[in-house]
Amino acid sequence: MAIELNMILQAKMPNGQLDVAAARLPAVRPVIGDWLFHDDAYGAQMVLKRHLLQTQERDVYAQLPEGLAASRGFLAMALEVLPDGFQVDGGQVTCPDGVQVTLEWDAPLWSVGQILQQDVCILEKRGDEHVLTGAVLCFPASWTLAQKIGKPLIAIHEPVPEYDAQIATRVQRLFDGVQAERPIWRANALRYDDAALYQPRLENDPRPVGKSDAPYMRSERQTILRLPQPDAVAFVIHTTVVKTD
Repeated sequence: MAIELNMILQAKMPNGQLDVAAARLPAVRPVIGDWLFHDDAYGAQMVLKRHLLQTQERDVYAQLPEGLAASRGFLAMALEVLPDGFQVDGGQVTCPDGVQVTLEWDAPLWSVGQILQQDVCILEKRGDEHVLTGAVLCFPASWTLAQKIGKPLIAIHEPVPEYDAQIATRVQRLFDGVQAERPIWRANALRYDDAALYQPRLENDPRPVGKSDAPYMRSERQTILRLPQPDAVAFVIHTTVVKTD
């Protein structure tokens, strides 16, 4: 499927996001305003997301049975705060690009992937750590969902060198401490030679991060919010890619 590159790219980086990305891990900020939004690349990016869900479901979607309730909880929360441009009519959502999506409550993250520009990971407390129990991940930045589903936070972040035991402890505290209706967010930013949004990599594969003069800047706004289900949180990823030259 061919999508023009200039259509999947955003026109500009959100104000202040690169400053947040430059802060030391796991620097977070309270969400001011809406945690759910869409931008100028919504239409083209959703064409790609829906195509990936239809043709590569096992690569971009995973749901453990024990995580289904939390995934349903996220879908219900998202429907309540959909931004302007969306319309909900019973069991159907009309998206800003005119596509109508029938809600599938037995596969809630599948529906999320058809509706939202963001990728979503659901994590639930199991013992001392949060474990990935469901996800729709159409725009991975050098990781592979099949290797991470069912794993706790510290295993999810292998082999990220910056994610040491100290950072892992601080991140776990963030997940434990995030409060209902008070989401928090952080961001990252890396240069890439390739603007493709779908860039999965296995844990031992080399990372295709570009040098300082690489032509694309890729940044993820990562929002963490508490779900109604006990010890469950959503990790919501909004990916922005801009041309830098």
